[in-house]
Amino acid sequence: MRLFLSFLFSTCTIFAFEVEMASSTVSNGKTALLEFKKEKNISYEHIEVDKKRYKIFKNPVNDEKFYALIPVSYEEKPNEKKVEVFYTEAGREKNKTIFLNIKDAKYEKETLSVDGSKVTLSEEDQKRASKEYAEAMEIYKKTTEQSYILSDFIVPMDSKITSDFGKARVYNNTLKSYHGGTDFRAPLGTPFLASNGGKVVLVQDRFYSGGSVIIDHGHGVYSCYFHMSRFDVKEGEDVKRGDVIGLSGDTGRVSGPHLHFGLRVGGEQVDPLHFIELINKNLLKGTS
Repeated sequence: MRLFLSFLFSTCTIFAFEVEMASSTVSNGKTALLEFKKEKNISYEHIEVDKKRYKIFKNPVNDEKFYALIPVSYEEKPNEKKVEVFYTEAGREKNKTIFLNIKDAKYEKETLSVDGSKVTLSEEDQKRASKEYAEAMEIYKKTTEQSYILSDFIVPMDSKITSDFGKARVYNNTLKSYHGGTDFRAPLGTPFLASNGGKVVLVQDRFYSGGSVIIDHGHGVYSCYFHMSRFDVKEGEDVKRGDVIGLSGDTGRVSGPHLHFGLRVGGEQVDPLHFIELINKNLLKGTS
């Protein structure tokens, strides 16, 4: 398994409560984590970044802490972000400001050859792809108040990573995109696991991602499993961490059989391995 970034906590105590940031500097496509300790007379509400609102939730495994996640878009350029924390103290509404520095992740580039019909789309395929995208975004923009997370996240399979998150991609020397997840080497029909507990919210054969499963983990976190050859779960079903949810395949826009594993936080695609390391080491430490 690849080496992960290590995270150092920085603590801000300039106002009525402590805010712990896993890192005050985060790259585009990554996730920032803020943690708050339970304090007398303090009620945490939400944070705002660039007019986007992210709720502050109770830590799912620690009643003495609260947290908020800030997903940083892949398209974000290096800058300093103002993070406004909204809370009530003794019944009075207040807000304070902290700052988050965004740096360039400097993702690599790769060229892929795929079926031409997945690059130059017919009118019918374009309508299908657009419809499926809109349906998925409707799912991702919902934030379930319940958290299904009871222990550490795991990767869906123990296999070689063949393509990292964020790589700039050129398909058939024409279409430019970026990789929104992590690809694992997986011969056709290899079983893989749910990364954590949750509710299955989509099971569908889709144009680009082929056989697809999306799991809602609560608090705006979704895991995605694409290019599957078989489904072992149904929509609406509750799953536990480590449950087999299907078999790998070569469906959708692919250059060969593999498993694409992705994560969405607050609607944004984020680096899934960075997210897992960040959450496991900080928010969920000691729960494995």
